Amino acid sequence: MGVTLAIQAEYPKVEVLQALQEAILNQTALARARFERFQSECQVFERGYAMSSDEFLDRFEAGELGDAAEFFDWFAAKRGLDVWERKYRILSGVAW
Repeated sequence: MGVTLAIQAEYPKVEVLQALQEAILNQTALARARFERFQSECQVFERGYAMSSDEFLDRFEAGELGDAAEFFDWFAAKRGLDVWERKYRILSGVAW
């Protein structure tokens, strides 16, 4: 997939590309940190309940596990993991 860059101001192309590269690298690092944080949270739940987060999500959404507050924390951690892992993979796949 290609991306077209339209520069509205009178800045050198190399300077614009450098600024964009730095922004993407910073966002990639942020996404990775958030992904790893949610991954760590999920691992704590996985060890405590002896099931993967994917299995938990399936069972929780099917109503098999009840509505303990801790399950909602796990649900949020799993959703955060999925969102930030995807963002990290997208951003880390950008080639210059």
